[in-house]
Amino acid sequence: MINFYGYKRCSTSRSAQKWLQDHNVDFTFQDLVEQPPRKEDLVKWMTMHQDRGLKHFFNTHGQDYRKLNLKERVPEMSIEEAADMMSKNGKLIKRPLVVEGEKLTCGFKEDLYKKTWL
Repeated sequence: MINFYGYKRCSTSRSAQKWLQDHNVDFTFQDLVEQPPRKEDLVKWMTMHQDRGLKHFFNTHGQDYRKLNLKERVPEMSIEEAADMMSKNGKLIKRPLVVEGEKLTCGFKEDLYKKTWL
């Protein structure tokens, strides 16, 4: 089953959900602000997809990202540190985060969704 980690007030999350529903793709929704993914899961996903770089997983446009000055910190950060921060503050995660097995997308781009989730 596809796990969809989104935020109800995020227009990108809503667009991605609508796209999946319009294409009859079943998924379970988890609000990543109310209940962020577990640190262990984040470590696993970031390790599996480390070729994308840690920045790929961060919500670089978010207020919390800017407040914590993560632009300067992320390049030196370990996967463990990043996962720990994200598991405590879901607003740091680029949304939506959609995962099934080894497949993973962050954000919403229709062409990438077609390639990954259909």
